[in-house]
Amino acid sequence: MQLDLLPHRTAGAAENMAADFLLLQRYPEPAHARFRHYGWRAPAFTFGYGQKIAYVREQLATRAPDEQLDLTRRPTGGGVVDHRDDWTFALVIPRGHALYDARATESYRQIHAVLVEALREQNQPVVLKERCSVDPEMECGSPSTPGPTVCFIRPELYDVLHADTGAKVAGAAQKRTKHGLLFQGSIAKSILGAVDWDTFEESFTSRLATSLVAEAIATPWPEFAEGEHDGLTEQYSSPEWIEYR
Repeated sequence: MQLDLLPHRTAGAAENMAADFLLLQRYPEPAHARFRHYGWRAPAFTFGYGQKIAYVREQLATRAPDEQLDLTRRPTGGGVVDHRDDWTFALVIPRGHALYDARATESYRQIHAVLVEALREQNQPVVLKERCSVDPEMECGSPSTPGPTVCFIRPELYDVLHADTGAKVAGAAQKRTKHGLLFQGSIAKSILGAVDWDTFEESFTSRLATSLVAEAIATPWPEFAEGEHDGLTEQYSSPEWIEYR
């Protein structure tokens, strides 16, 4: 299998979510996984598909009360994610790969285990949260545990934690369709020490390719149908989408 390493892009919140979803739905290659790291054009927050907008707005009023934010609902689950100082990535695994058929907790564990290795190579004291300390339905359970959450406040099973402080360093959310599995991840830079992010990305993608039994190859950005990305970006920008729940 091939792991397509797509070019870095910086975009608005709706544009980024639209691109990730199209990489899942319109770029299905049975023998290809695809990876991209991307940036944010403005201070941004995203929140999980199942989150209620009233809860999200309560959190934003507390965490960024005076800031103009770029906000959208993700196609994946999970909680509220602050992208103002994070390292964001998306990974699409095609249908037919073993990780596509695995339980959500297993794909979460495998990808975050690779992330831990790459961060440790940068001398960062990070570990996986490998067990639940209380009732798993209330504390961590699976990454898709329902109910209001704020990512980087409540660690889930197989999140990446700072070994010294217990602070959440990295989390993710997933969506599985007939085309493949979309994994959207975020690393909180402010919790870590100095990191050479270019070297980290090289190590992370190399280790990820090994874990997926794939060959990592730099790949041009795919061509979607004319107007498709713009149309989906408009949808993700709309009040109907953002205030869906």
